[in-house]
Parts: sequence; C-alpha cells; structure tokens
Amino acid sequence: MSATIPAVTNPLAESISTQPLLIRRAAVLGAGTMGSRIAAHLANAGIPVLLLDIVPEGAKSKSELAIKALEALAKSKPAAFYDSSFASRITPGNFEEDLPKLTQCDWIIEAVAENLAIKHALLQRVVPHLAPHAILTTNTSGLPISQIAEILPSEAKKKFFGTHFFNPPRYMRLLEIIPTPQTDPALAASFAAFADLHLGKETVFANDTPNFIANRIGVSVISTAAALMLEQGLTIEEVDALTGPAIGWPRTGTFRLADMVGIDILAHVAANFPQGATQSPFTPILQEVVKRGWLGDKSGQGFYKKSRAADGFEERSALDLKTLEYRPLAKAAIPALDMAKSAPNTAEKLRLLLAADPTKDKAARFLWPLLANLWNLSASLIGEAANDAPSIDAAMRAGFNWELGPFQMWDAAGVKETVARLKELNLPVPPAAEELLQSKNTSWYASDGPQCFNPVSNHWETIPAQPGHARVADFRRSHKVIRSNSGCSLVDLGDGIACIELHTLKNALGTDVTSFIASVLKPDSEAVRDFSGFVISGDREHFSVGANLMQLLLAAQEGEWDEVRGAIAAFQRMTSSIKFCPRPVVTAPFGMTLGGGAEINLHAARRQPHAETYIGLVEAGVGVIPAGGGTKELLLRSIDAAAALAPPDPKDPPSRFAQSAELLTALKRSLETIAMAKVSTSAFDARSLGLMAPSDRITLNRDRLLLDAKAQAQALAESGYAAPIPRTQIPAPGLAALATLETGIYLMGEAGFASEHDQKVAKWAAYILSGGRITAGALISEQYLLDLELEAFLSLSGERKTQERIAHTLKTGKPLRN
Repeated sequence: MSATIPAVTNPLAESISTQPLLIRRAAVLGAGTMGSRIAAHLANAGIPVLLLDIVPEGAKSKSELAIKALEALAKSKPAAFYDSSFASRITPGNFEEDLPKLTQCDWIIEAVAENLAIKHALLQRVVPHLAPHAILTTNTSGLPISQIAEILPSEAKKKFFGTHFFNPPRYMRLLEIIPTPQTDPALAASFAAFADLHLGKETVFANDTPNFIANRIGVSVISTAAALMLEQGLTIEEVDALTGPAIGWPRTGTFRLADMVGIDILAHVAANFPQGATQSPFTPILQEVVKRGWLGDKSGQGFYKKSRAADGFEERSALDLKTLEYRPLAKAAIPALDMAKSAPNTAEKLRLLLAADPTKDKAARFLWPLLANLWNLSASLIGEAANDAPSIDAAMRAGFNWELGPFQMWDAAGVKETVARLKELNLPVPPAAEELLQSKNTSWYASDGPQCFNPVSNHWETIPAQPGHARVADFRRSHKVIRSNSGCSLVDLGDGIACIELHTLKNALGTDVTSFIASVLKPDSEAVRDFSGFVISGDREHFSVGANLMQLLLAAQEGEWDEVRGAIAAFQRMTSSIKFCPRPVVTAPFGMTLGGGAEINLHAARRQPHAETYIGLVEAGVGVIPAGGGTKELLLRSIDAAAALAPPDPKDPPSRFAQSAELLTALKRSLETIAMAKVSTSAFDARSLGLMAPSDRITLNRDRLLLDAKAQAQALAESGYAAPIPRTQIPAPGLAALATLETGIYLMGEAGFASEHDQKVAKWAAYILSGGRITAGALISEQYLLDLELEAFLSLSGERKTQERIAHTLKTGKPLRN
C-alpha cells in the first residue's frame, strides 16, 4: 500500500456507533409473510408487538388476517420463533379498530403490499396516531423511500426511513437502512445501533436507489449466471456448483437459492431495475416459469422439483431451461471444482479456479465473465447505492451469506492480476479499478490497517471499528497467540481473559483438542496462573460437530480397545478440566454444537451462546452414548431441577428424594434428550432440553458473541469465582427409576419409534442416569458416573450396528436407523 494518499474518515460509518434507540413496544402494519416474520423476530428480541392488517370481507373476526398469520408462524419451517412461547408477545389486530394503539409504540413498521397508492393511503391514517418520539419505517424492497415519504408531514419525515429486512428475518443478518434527505441522521444512527445490539443485525446504510445494495447486486449475479448458462450450454446443477462453496458462496448456489427465496420474488426485484438493466436471454424464461406457477419451494417446484416415485422413495428433478421440462437430477462433473476442494481457503480456491485457461476449462470460462460483471457493477455502485466498498461487502456477506464481499473477492484474486486478465479476455474493466492501480495500490483493502480505498474521494478511508464487535482473528492479527497446535490456539483477549480457539476442520474434537484444553486448564498450568478467566469459542461456521468419528471407527474396527478407552478417558479429563478449573471458563457456542461440543458446554461455569445455536447430545445417532461427562451432567441437572421443585428434607433418607416424582420426571426428560438425539432449534430452545441454564445469557448478534463471553468471564472472575468441588454424595435414582425408564424404552420400541439397536443404546443411557443397578438413594460420585459412561461406550463401540452407523454418518453426513 502506498503511503502517499492521506487517510480520511467515513463520517456516516462512524456515526453508527451511537447510543442505541430505546424500543419498548413496536407495531407491524401488514400481516403477510414478511410482516408477520418481522413481528416474530421482534418478539424473539423480547419486544411486544402489535400486528395489524385490513379487515377482510366476510371475516368472522376483524383481526382474522393477523390471527391466521400467527397460526402460520407457529407452523413455519424453519421456525420463526426462538421459542414457541414467544408468540405470546404478538398481539393481533386490524386497521379499523386498533390504529389508536399506535400511540403506545416506539417503532411502527409499514410492511403492506409493494404498491405506492396502498402505502400512501395507510400512512395517512397512521400519522395522527404517532407518538412524538416514535419512528416510522417502511420495509419496501424496491420502491423509492422518498416517494413513500411524500405524503408525510415534515415532522414525520424526520423520523421516517427505510428498513429493508431480508427474509426470513430471524435467520438473515442483513438490515439495510435507507434514509431520505429529510431523515434525522442521528435518529437513523441510533436506530442502527439498536438493530445491531438487540436484533442481531448487520446494519448497512444504503442510498435510495432501485433495490438498494444487496438485491441490486445479487439479482444481477443470478441473471448473469443464468445468461452464461444458456450461452455456454451448462446445466443448472453445474451453475449451482460453480456458484457455491468453491467461491465462498452458499451451497444453494444460484438456482436452489432462487427456489428458496421464491422465483416470483426474484422476478419482482428484477422488475424494479431500470429498464433493460437485467434484460438477458434468461428474462423470458424467468417470466414463463412464474406464469406457470413454478415459484420454488412454496409451490413444490421451481428450478428443482421433488416427487415421490412408485416405490415411495423421493425423486429429485431439475428443470431443463431449453425445453422447460423436468429431468432426473445429475451431479455436476467439473474437474476444476474437485481440484479446488484441496485448497486451504476460499482465496486459494478462487485463485486456483481463475488460473486455468478459459478456452479449455469449463469453470474458468464461466467464472471470468461472471466475476467481471460482479466487479464492474459493484465498483459502479460506490457513490450511488452505497458510500463505500465496505458497505457493499457487508451487504453481500450478510444478505446473501457470501464468505467474502465483491471487493474482498477481488483482493483475494489479485486486483492487478485480474485487471490484466480481464483486458486479455476483452472483458470490461471498471474505471474505479483503473484509478486504484494508477494510485500505485494493488488492493481495495489495506494490508496494514483497517482502511479501504474509495474511488469517489480517491482516498483511503478508515473503516471504523464497531464497539462490541470482535472475532478471534482480530486478536490473532494483533499477535496475541500464546501457544497453539493443529486443533486449538490460546489467544490473549486482554483484560486478563484468554480464548481457547477451536480451529480444526468443522471443529471436530480429536486428541489435539482434548490434550490442549486439558493442559491449558489444569490447576498448576502457566495459563491458569497468568489469566483470570477463559473463553472457549472460535470463528468457524459451527462451534463443533463433535468427536472425530473416523478415529473412533478405525480403532473399533481393528479392536484397539485400549486406544478407544484412552481416547474417552482423555475426553473426560478435558471436560473435567473445564468444570473444575480454578478460573471461570465460559463457552461461546454458535451454529452446530453437537456431541462432544455439547459436552464441552455442559461443563463450563457459564455459557454465552449465540441465539442460533443448535446444540444436542447426538451420540445415539451413531450408536453410542455421551461419554465425555454429558450423561453424567444431565443426571446432575435432573437432580438439581428436582431438588429446586421439591427440596429434600435433611431428616429424610436419600432414598426418599431418589424415588420422588419430580426426579423421575426430570430423568425422563434427560433420557429423551439423549436417546432421541434431540438438537435444539435455538439457544432458547436448548433450555427446554436441559442443555442451557436459565441464567445463561444469549447473544443475538454473532459479531458480539466473543466480547459478550469475555465480559461474562471477567464478571465471574471479579466476583470472586470459586470452582465447584467434585460431587461425591449424589443420591442415585437406582433400580426403581431404571425399571421405569426401561419400560418407557420398551413401549417406544413396541410403537415402532425405536429400533432394536435404538433401544439398546437408550437402555445404556437409562442405566447411567439411574446410577446403575443399585439401591435408590445409594450415594455415588461423579467419577463413578464417568466410569459407567466409559463402560457403556466401550460396549456399544463393539456392536456391529454401531460401527455401521458411524460408517454411514461419515459417508453421507446423515444418521442411519438400523
């Protein structure tokens, strides 16, 4: 990077870090798919919501549309609510009777049909009921915000702007905020801070241009990909493979994404472009597919189709865009993609794919014009749709789940090299890229600090840090790595807190992880002396998919039982080191947190999960039981939950409490959690499975997770944290409880809900949860329960059906019911 260009600050981006707006109650106007899902996500954030819509003709209830929307939300998949009980935070109503209730709301969101006249008519009725402090926003995906604001009085215009959520709002992180010239900038910035903190959103300021940022680029990419497919004679399966993980985009690729979003919505967004902007050979095909009602997942068919064959098995078909007839699905066979899989990261994959000769290589022939269009469009939007490149990159990462934004992809591929290649291929080169290179710079982002080149100002602009946001990589770049191996690193987070970062493939837990964590957290370790607390987390997509099954399968198949025993004992030592560490250990899970990953969390002093944490003890799915202390911990939680409901009398013998109805109820729940390999649908849902405690705080914004967990560790350390002592006086539920649990297992088998091997696994889980075949109330220890786990695991690992399950899961990624 050249130092001759002075750095300036982007004032708009810096303004985002202000005091969050106070939103105590909200209203959503419009109970359609988008409006109702926005209401659901506000309810997820703990905000009471009024959901209103028109009064339909002949309705039994004036609020029928809102009521039906709530009923649909309860059944929606993926789930709209973090927890089904959150639906009670939404009050259905109607425009005829309930508009006066808007005076109680701090935020009113208009989300009715994309029709300017309808929006104007409704807003005119809303204005008289706005509280003086309330903000009014529109969720339009394409209509000009300034046109919608035209009918508002001047005071209301100051508090009006666009808030474009992406569907479904719970899962899609992007929230585009579109102010008008009359919008109070401080109010918009304060709202952005609220959405970041309380709604978990990646907030990006967009200008009032057609389709704003993400849809403007995303739909253009889809249109270009489809046009290239037709031009080059590719199939939709091949295009989806070329526009998937190989270049850091989601597995859905292009056409599977269109099916998920809705092909009618894709066509609607395309229609918002300036005339001719997205016209291509694909346009008439898109219009015809919509005309036929093939709208994607919601209609049962789109570019792909699922159907049942005569033998009852599911068949998948793909649409031939030349004939508009469905044909059997065919796997994309593109050698370059197979070669790219071996590359260590997306940047390397991209460089590898683009290095090939486009005249000979199918992948390069497709990707060069696709990326040329992406880079040209993105560069042209700086100063039009967005103020800078980081805003465009953020919008595409959060709105379309890209790993890298367009300018980050360009840097990864090499700006100087790609511009030269684009010229060789007679593909367009944007003037902004020429300006960048003329200034003696070779990348959009600086390599030595948080700056990005802005071709509008011809300056390097500082990318302001968002307060409360951090990833482990930020501390790695600051040379804070203390020690590491292939599976873990110990990273200094500052203020006396260190992070144990998991970074294996899919964060699978092998000996490199177990030995590292156990050594770091042992009472006499250097790390325990040097730090006052620890966080266990990482930057990958998922916290952990569990134990390394390949190691287990090979050892079991070869009869290396000492190796299996040693691996389980090491895993137990690791989880015990987490639980009994003299310093507080806080886990910060996210995404898939399965098997051993769940067991790590069960042993922590506190958990600070991301809201989208899908945690479960899934070992039964591969024919074993949780043996890293997970089964033991669920028994302890069952005992503690029962004691909280019905505290045992110290005068009574332990057998009385061990046979109580409260304990038996709690044990049944724990057995179901293990035997049915239940996985939570959110961090909130994990509480109902006994995998999260009511006291565990939950973070909605993934970028805030690490520092939230660090704050938890600091708070525990500063409050005089004392590690728990291993329990040795645990009243075993005993034989009576075991008999009851085994009866339930038998009945599940008789009803066809559990195979013979399912029952065998469940009986081992019941055996441990009961403390073995011993007298109720007999006092046992944690180590005794760990020994039972080890016994059960070794026994089940030797079963042929268990080994078949493990092999099947490794091959397909799916469980086997045998």
